[in-house]
Amino acid sequence: MATIHPFKGWLPHKDKVDEVACVPYDVISTEEAAEMAVNKPDSFLHVIRPEIDLPDGTPFHHDTVYAKGAENLNKLLSSGFFEQDKKHAIYIYQLETAGHTQTGVFTCASVQDYDNDVILKHELTRPDKEDDRTRHILTQQAHAEPVMLTFKDTADITFHIEKLTLTNEPLIEHEGEGGVIHRIWKTFNTADFVEGFASINKLYVADGHHRCKSASRVAEQLRRERNTFAGEEEFEYFPVVLFPMDQMRILPYNRIIKKVDSSIFNKLKNQFKLTETGDKSPSKKGVVSVYYSGMWYSMKLPEPATDNVVDSLDVARLQNGVLEPLFGIENPRTDENISFVGGIRGTAELEKLVNNQKADLAFSMYPTSIQELIDVSDKGELMPPKSTWFEPKIKSGIIVHTF
Repeated sequence: MATIHPFKGWLPHKDKVDEVACVPYDVISTEEAAEMAVNKPDSFLHVIRPEIDLPDGTPFHHDTVYAKGAENLNKLLSSGFFEQDKKHAIYIYQLETAGHTQTGVFTCASVQDYDNDVILKHELTRPDKEDDRTRHILTQQAHAEPVMLTFKDTADITFHIEKLTLTNEPLIEHEGEGGVIHRIWKTFNTADFVEGFASINKLYVADGHHRCKSASRVAEQLRRERNTFAGEEEFEYFPVVLFPMDQMRILPYNRIIKKVDSSIFNKLKNQFKLTETGDKSPSKKGVVSVYYSGMWYSMKLPEPATDNVVDSLDVARLQNGVLEPLFGIENPRTDENISFVGGIRGTAELEKLVNNQKADLAFSMYPTSIQELIDVSDKGELMPPKSTWFEPKIKSGIIVHTF
């Protein structure tokens, strides 16, 4: 049984949303954040990427970074164009882009559900990234950004979403990067949604594993410090947007190899029978497109190493059958010779990186499916890093949860 927790969200006034809303912290670098925040003093980037307001060279994990984030959040929330709801609410969040719409429930999930595997994960988290988000949450006394979860929809939940969205104008409508439209509705009649999700057995992390784990760590620490019980305080809950599985869209997470000796490429070409192609993206599972020296090739992936669900993924077949034995990349999380490019950047980004000698070779992947994510999660297995890129992304700064 899934527990959702309505909360008193902080929302910017309708006419201020364009100035505040920003992309999530983990899809841009510090340099990109600084560029995007130019002439935008009220952008939420100053909260989630506070290093942009400090002198160049300030260590990423310095105390001043976390203090600055808390200062910037407090400044925004007290600025007069943010307002906190007086009662606990449920919010509906809709993302619309060309040819695709997804509508989910913006609420809080329970740390206990995460700890007890009601909320299932599919990726390994890194301690350094956990530490970073945990410190931000503790210093800011807020969960500044939501996690994207998915679930198997029911007619009951769909009915309540449509009842709200089809009969009311959105409270907020914002056009973000790439022409994505973000819409927010709100209701204080929360019981129907709470009861609806009580019939859901499992929720699945789509995007935001480190935020989930950090929320769990924060609750554990504050529970101990304040001598409270699990589920008792507001910090026991963290903001999520719950989207139905059949509405989720996953793009590929492509790979680039920075240094490739010509003899290794020739071995790859001969061993896997690469053929020249005009297809920059593979058309089916089990095939990748390879870009090297200005030419695209099609390559069939080796068969799965085992019968495990995770080993059947294209990213695992590439890692186990190609990257490790041929390129010597044993741990893609730490090996500096590999990097990852989200599918939203397209194959043109792969060509650009190779043509500009930022990499020698690129792999254009077929996207992991939502069913593969569910199957891996249900089995308690973990995907290789950077297996999924969900698009469109939830904006940060539109709804904030404080405790």
